Amino acid sequence: MHFPRLPDWLIYACVVVALLVAAIGRQERADAPEPPPPAPEVEGEVLGPSSPFDPSVVVDVPDAAGPATGTAFSVAESGVWLTARHVVDGCRTAAIVVGAGEGVAARVTIDPRGEAAILTTDGGAPALPLALAENLRRGERAYHPGFPQGEPGEATSKLIGRENLVVRGRGARSEPVLVWAETGRTEGLEGSLGGLSGAPALDDQGRVVGVTIAESPRRGRIYTTAPETVQATLASTRRRYVAPPLNANLTPDNYFRVADSLRRDLRVAQVVCLTA
Repeated sequence: MHFPRLPDWLIYACVVVALLVAAIGRQERADAPEPPPPAPEVEGEVLGPSSPFDPSVVVDVPDAAGPATGTAFSVAESGVWLTARHVVDGCRTAAIVVGAGEGVAARVTIDPRGEAAILTTDGGAPALPLALAENLRRGERAYHPGFPQGEPGEATSKLIGRENLVVRGRGARSEPVLVWAETGRTEGLEGSLGGLSGAPALDDQGRVVGVTIAESPRRGRIYTTAPETVQATLASTRRRYVAPPLNANLTPDNYFRVADSLRRDLRVAQVVCLTA
């Protein structure tokens, strides 16, 4: 069988077109390489440093502050406490509740760079140990003892990752935070965890890894300060914070009993903003 011979000009044209397609294809691949596969978020994996490219959560803070209640915890027996900034921001008179209808006056120091605040009282309670330089791992648990809805209560959670907290309104700023999935809470406690703001986020050894600052009830999320935020806030006082270990192994089965003990010893206490 004989095939007709193609004209030379047609063969040259096909070669030129093929070369053009190959050149354009190489150029497009060079300018727009395939994106790398997303890094897997494996439970137990060490949590990386904060990044401006982390997802963001936005919180609107009203310009006018009003009386509020929250939670604080002791970091120095001489009378130094940590709480969430928004609990006492703009508060002229604050108090640590030490009994039914009784409180001690607390001086408020706001860290303008982050969602943490320092309260100072004349005399204090045994301090909670800090673990702000430890590597955090996805899936590890935290325990949040405090005063949700103004009553003694607690929650537990698992670490998901990092986000950036974007605050709009009074004290506008952006800062890295840790995101936790709520996995349990006080029996019978329903609805908002409001009032738990300022509570310590404790690891399974009872050491502070952050300050509880917000929740997203619909998503089942709890937000805490990043450890570096708390470190910066404490460093501003020019003091050294060292406390003996809690000698407690917190688990989902016993954390409510440990929380009761911490509140009873006033290591974790209710804070009240009396006047704004």
